Amino acid sequence: MSLEFNNEHINMKALQQRAFNLRWATLPADVIPLTAADPDFQSAPEIAAAMNDYINERVFSYGPVEGLPSFKKVIAETLALKRNFITTPELVLPVDSAAQGMMVAASYVLRPGDEAIVFDPVDFLFKTTVEAAGGKAVLFSIDAQTGTLNMDLLASLVTEKTRLLCLCNPHNPIGKVFTRAELQGLGDFAVSNNLMILSDEIWSDIVYAPHEYISIATISPQIAARTITVYGFSKSFGLAGLRVGYIVSPNAAVHEGLVLASLVRTTITGVSTVSQIAAQAAYEKCWYWVDRFVEHLTKMRDYTAERLNAMKNVNCTAPQGCYIIFPDISQTGRTAEEITDYLLNEARVAVVPGAAKWFGPGATGHIRLCFSTSQSILERALDRMEAAFKKL
Repeated sequence: MSLEFNNEHINMKALQQRAFNLRWATLPADVIPLTAADPDFQSAPEIAAAMNDYINERVFSYGPVEGLPSFKKVIAETLALKRNFITTPELVLPVDSAAQGMMVAASYVLRPGDEAIVFDPVDFLFKTTVEAAGGKAVLFSIDAQTGTLNMDLLASLVTEKTRLLCLCNPHNPIGKVFTRAELQGLGDFAVSNNLMILSDEIWSDIVYAPHEYISIATISPQIAARTITVYGFSKSFGLAGLRVGYIVSPNAAVHEGLVLASLVRTTITGVSTVSQIAAQAAYEKCWYWVDRFVEHLTKMRDYTAERLNAMKNVNCTAPQGCYIIFPDISQTGRTAEEITDYLLNEARVAVVPGAAKWFGPGATGHIRLCFSTSQSILERALDRMEAAFKKL
């Protein structure tokens, strides 16, 4: 199969039947969705081959409740190789998505009434998981275009109830990749205030040169001891529908607490064995696919940023990571929700509004676009948007 990441790499019939979550399967056929952060492309063939080999045995017994040992071993080896993140298989807990990993971490750390610091704007799952665990999300405002941090503001948010600092790196929706100095500052802040860190690193493979990804748990032993790290396979490998991710604990005591919070030993929750087989194959055999995908995404990022900045009353910063972009549309004089509705009806392009329910109040005046598609589809969508903005 060609790795040009063009229309030949897209199974449109399958997308229109299977791509839900505000995408092809949920919208009229003439609408181009630049909505949920999910690739349009078929995943690497080795993943399907591994699943087929497993399925053809026709034995679907219960797997180990804390995950396949082979999968956990590959995760630990991959983190050491790719991140300089040293851990052991015993500290890895497979879960049914990065979102579930966030929920488990929040449930372990927080008790009713506890507070967690959540960036604003940021993906809604942080606030949702904190509140679902009985905690209160305290919003830490950052610049919606640059992600610049105000550490004095951060310090002012700490109370006697603060237990958790939530980090999304690379950052959704801004696309910021945190520098070593920024991570050092955030980690030292957590240590000095006796906070745990929830680090969502699902986007960590989608980083554009010259930026470099660094896991906060690798900054220092003191910071690592307080960090619960969550990963997933949807963004890098296109496996959202398989619902597979994992949590890395800093030590055995935290790991045991996370296992208990996850309920995997009860079999109420847990990740499909077939999904673990797929994710293991991704880590073992498919980094070539990710590397080529990032090359394609780099071109799409540059193209999208250039096109958007040329549109009337639209301004944006090219993301450092992720395959989403977060333009400021406040100069149109319309709200993000109004612009989203206008683009859907006038341009037949679906985007995500910078609404508080998705990203927090700090997202006001922005829309989010996903560019993990072919250039021809992206070009059609941006052509339609440009024509629509000219009419405003």
